[in-house]
Amino acid sequence: MAEVDEKTLGARVREARERAGLKQGELGQLVSLDRTAVNKIECGARKVTALELSDIAAALGVSMSSFFSEPIPALVSHRSAQGLDTADSKIDRLLANIAANVEFVAELTPSELALPGDDVVSFPPPRTSSDADALAVATRTNLGLTDTEPIYDLVGKAAKMGLLVFSADLGVDTADAGTILLRRGGVSLVNSYNKVGRRRLAAAHELGHYLIADEYTVDWRVADRQSSGIEARLDGFARSLLLPEPGMRAAWTQYKSAELRDTAVLLASNFRVDMATLARRLEELDLVDREGAALVRGVTTTRADIVEFGLTVPVDLEGTSLPLSYQKAILRTFRDERISQARALELLQGTFTEYDLPARRKRREDEIWNFVS
Repeated sequence: MAEVDEKTLGARVREARERAGLKQGELGQLVSLDRTAVNKIECGARKVTALELSDIAAALGVSMSSFFSEPIPALVSHRSAQGLDTADSKIDRLLANIAANVEFVAELTPSELALPGDDVVSFPPPRTSSDADALAVATRTNLGLTDTEPIYDLVGKAAKMGLLVFSADLGVDTADAGTILLRRGGVSLVNSYNKVGRRRLAAAHELGHYLIADEYTVDWRVADRQSSGIEARLDGFARSLLLPEPGMRAAWTQYKSAELRDTAVLLASNFRVDMATLARRLEELDLVDREGAALVRGVTTTRADIVEFGLTVPVDLEGTSLPLSYQKAILRTFRDERISQARALELLQGTFTEYDLPARRKRREDEIWNFVS
């Protein structure tokens, strides 16, 4: 962590407090400090102890390290444009924490995260639906996918392109997903409150934002949008990425002898999308008319379908989930004794317990001489 003076530290505490929607007195009550003490800390007129700062970070729902890290340029740009009183403050805070954690881990074990270098190439924003389809085709080619196969490990595929996709349950009234560009690569946060098909669509949409190098985005109701503009075109990119035209036509031919309802169940399961996304894509490809699309939207996959068709129930981005490369990087830094057990568990966001962490190797007595100059 970088060294910061009291004034800079205080300013960062103030910004975090304001984004949390707390007044100085309210924060003071949470951390057992007078309002005047909080005011002096934020002005840089009073030093803050490590324990006080830890309590403040916990009360504001941010990591203590965020007060000492240089802010991410994309996040600074977003906050400067939007101000502090934004409707997406909850996902904003979580995204900022995740981004800070990823950059912290990347400094310690960059090889494990395998984030792209400075020469990463971004794509131009799609201007038409055809451009969006072409971007999806190019993305699938870059990922080594054929033009017919489903994308099963969407999080893993995104990581190969430098986008680390996390998930957390943000509730029904919060955004579907958001993305921040890092100094290298990017991070996305998907709302796991939604059903799996919608979560995957949101993740694919965020991959589109990342590929065209959008600095900071928060997306609401991705699956429900009917608007025009870049967001609608990236929705089209996401559908084309998850439901490639050749694959859809081949599967449609394979299942066409079944009733439309059963065909929809099989297609949605095979490509791991929700019925609304499937219906929209089938209509785009002229495989069903408006009436058929409405029927598909109304289909619900039942337990009987899962048993009788032998379907696999996907668990992508369920609950709190972390990219595999991120988990590996933290475990490596913990094994190498570069972070404490408490820090490792904090970075793993409650997905590990102390008993899940690997044992550290025992040092020989003579190894002390390695630390003596």
